[in-house]
Amino acid sequence: MYGIIDCDNCYVSCERVFRPDLKHTPVVVLSNNDGCVVARSNEAKKLGIKAGMPFYQLQEKYPAQEIAVFSSNYELYGELTGRVVSLIRQEAPNYFRYSIDECFVNLKKLETPDLKQWGEQLHRKVQRYVGMPISIGIAPNKTLAKVASHFAKRYPGYRHCCLIDTEEKREKALKLFPVEDVWGIGRRYAAKLKALGVQTAWDFASQKAEWVRYTFHNVVIFRTWRELNGEDCVPEEEMAKKKSICTSRSFNGMITDLADLKTHISNYAARCAEKLRQEGSVASVVCVFIRTNPFREDLPQYENFIEYPIFTATNATITIVKACTDALEKIFRPGFQYKKAGVIVMQTSPESAVQSTLFDINDEQFDKLKKLDRVLDKINKVNGSETVVLGSQQYALRSNKGKAEVFANVIKHEFRSPNPTTRWNDIIRLK
Repeated sequence: MYGIIDCDNCYVSCERVFRPDLKHTPVVVLSNNDGCVVARSNEAKKLGIKAGMPFYQLQEKYPAQEIAVFSSNYELYGELTGRVVSLIRQEAPNYFRYSIDECFVNLKKLETPDLKQWGEQLHRKVQRYVGMPISIGIAPNKTLAKVASHFAKRYPGYRHCCLIDTEEKREKALKLFPVEDVWGIGRRYAAKLKALGVQTAWDFASQKAEWVRYTFHNVVIFRTWRELNGEDCVPEEEMAKKKSICTSRSFNGMITDLADLKTHISNYAARCAEKLRQEGSVASVVCVFIRTNPFREDLPQYENFIEYPIFTATNATITIVKACTDALEKIFRPGFQYKKAGVIVMQTSPESAVQSTLFDINDEQFDKLKKLDRVLDKINKVNGSETVVLGSQQYALRSNKGKAEVFANVIKHEFRSPNPTTRWNDIIRLK
């Protein structure tokens, strides 16, 4: 049996941990640069607030409504969800984190006859220790576990844990589950299935194997069909490691200068390198992309990307930042106003499998970079993210009537909450 533990309305729930006064208030979390709504509380959903709604439209449509608004605070979300995962690690014999708010657990070796009771106890423990609500789905495979978590989240009668352990429960759940919500079926395939008269997960699972193979010619879709029919065929090792990591942002304004773009690219590259180290992975290719604002038809348009190889796979911040800034220089074109840029590290592999090449740095330099990253990670973990950064990551200062101020294109987050668990300056003060 497998389980999936999902943090309910993750970003909103993280904000409410330190704001219990907002328990029944509509809450929304905005995207980078406070652009649009990316997370909503159940109260906000009932008001009709849609995911992706621009912030200015929110202000126009609900001028008199009391809505708590927060800027994205990924440092807070990562730290609190990390606490949730640490509790899961105590209770589950085998687990792996699937995303910031989801964690799969393998329950085959769990020494308890009552999985439903186990799930309900885990919910209560996380709620008590962290203050985060979670929903748990348990089933014979990962796809059915995702279906079960859907019901655990939406129906209070399940007490935050839904168990699919019989054919009767599987059939009943799939008949109530829209095909477009099935894990592994994207928007394009869902549209094709609906055009063929397949409306629910049960409609899809009831099709013959030959029909699925002939209609889609896709191994992922066929594997999803098999899992809906009770088979266990999604390997854990295929899901546990990310094949690529992307960090990208839209700017608060426009950027025309190469030096300013380099600062942003350096920050994105450093974050990707840090994520690689957290996963114990290395990357052998970096990709950098830049683009102007496609909605500004009155301005010249340009976008480009480049894949840049690294001779020896690495997760060293200095090496990855240098590769990304070199790549940026090759695609940058003056005369354009850039609105977005990003970095993707690709062709990842386990750190233990790194093999140096003839053109690589020597072992002494390699060890120095590794020790440097280890120290930087430790300092930034103790004192807060980006306490210590590379020189290329620092946003330039400019003079304003004799007074220095930080370059204006830093990410906009006017409604960001404090970080009381990761920054000494934000620690809670009791009156």
